[in-house]
Amino acid sequence: MPRESTVKSGKVAVAAKTVAAKPATKAAAARTSVPKASGAAAIDAVASTARAPRKQPDAPAQFSSAVGADALLAMSIDDYMNERQLKFFRDMLTDMKRQLLSNAGETSEHLRENDMVPDPADRATIEEEHALELRTRDRERKLMKKIDQSLLRIDDGSYGYCEETGDPIGLQRLLARPTATLSVEAQQRRELKQKMFGE
Repeated sequence: MPRESTVKSGKVAVAAKTVAAKPATKAAAARTSVPKASGAAAIDAVASTARAPRKQPDAPAQFSSAVGADALLAMSIDDYMNERQLKFFRDMLTDMKRQLLSNAGETSEHLRENDMVPDPADRATIEEEHALELRTRDRERKLMKKIDQSLLRIDDGSYGYCEETGDPIGLQRLLARPTATLSVEAQQRRELKQKMFGE
């Protein structure tokens, strides 16, 4: 309920309205917590108060397992893709897949929230956030397909070996990119061929 109070300071009278109302939407809450600004500054201010970015799943370094990455790298060459290493990568890939599925669920819930915002700048910011989120989910969908293929390769015993040459891909490359199917050399040849012939 508005309450009007008048404060007299010399010849100037300042009228201030105080409204004790809860903001109806997240965007309205963001506007109330950000000082008034104009143009691009207002959009940046609203965007900065938006949701915190989600943790990206393609971060194998954060993965923890009974066998650590250091222990894997300390193993001899003869132990390449033994049971312990395969279990480590299966757990890593499964953890990444679980994170991707969780992100997809959060996105669908977020898009179902229908925030009606009267301010065009806020509306544009929200629409841009939704578009960015959908692009990210599309990339994650492609990554999910690669994860499933990698899990199948673990099952059939071909995981960790180059699809083109049959040579070991290497633990360091697999730790950095668990879905890799080509060795570094084969990948470089493929990229050079694509660059030369535009395939």
